[in-house]
Amino acid sequence: MTSGLWELVLQGVWVTIQLLFFSTLLATAVSFVVGIARTHRLWVVRFLAGFYTEVFRGTSALVMIFWVFFVLPPAFGWQLVPMWAGTLALGLTYGAYGSEIVRGSLAAVDPAQREGGIALSFTPWQRMKLIMLPQAVPEMIPPFSNLLIELLKGTALVSIMGMGDLAFSGNLVRLALQESAEIYTYILLIYFVIAFLLTRVMRGLEKKLKAGVGKAPKKSAAAVRVPEGSGVS
Repeated sequence: MTSGLWELVLQGVWVTIQLLFFSTLLATAVSFVVGIARTHRLWVVRFLAGFYTEVFRGTSALVMIFWVFFVLPPAFGWQLVPMWAGTLALGLTYGAYGSEIVRGSLAAVDPAQREGGIALSFTPWQRMKLIMLPQAVPEMIPPFSNLLIELLKGTALVSIMGMGDLAFSGNLVRLALQESAEIYTYILLIYFVIAFLLTRVMRGLEKKLKAGVGKAPKKSAAAVRVPEGSGVS
């Protein structure tokens, strides 16, 4: 490929990274808000959170992009640029999957921990902030890592809006060169490299969050020293 075509591909990589970043921020916020709402003591809050989850988890991300980009403008009289339309559709869709990760991780925390917070007269928010989330978040990282990779691959769907992401740019290069095997091999390798780097980052984050979790404090030498004359050799 010529330098100009490589520049087009690199521009597509940059657009994909931006879309992934913004979609991840939105999906993470939605995951925690809706996931925590699924554990709320009020049934109305749980119902609304569950309804949202079922709707967005049960619909196609591709169709959701179509709906946000093509249906919302005539319905509400405003138009989203492709970047924000893709961010909204992908963030809301994958946030629904993430909310189940949050809900499941919170439910897996030992009930005794919650009861201990009640015994200490903690408010529900204090129990969530100080007891539940610190134990649940490290367990969320592996499934969130998988979801992040799925979101990366889902960014290719925005090419249907004519957005110049990696998939769209690769297709333009393919049309220019009339060479499918070489171009799509390069595109696959680029997606793989990005996914591999994301996996490494998430594994590092998991190790950092789990450092010290569930470990008993180390006893000092003074604490275990046997007094003289105790008869213990």
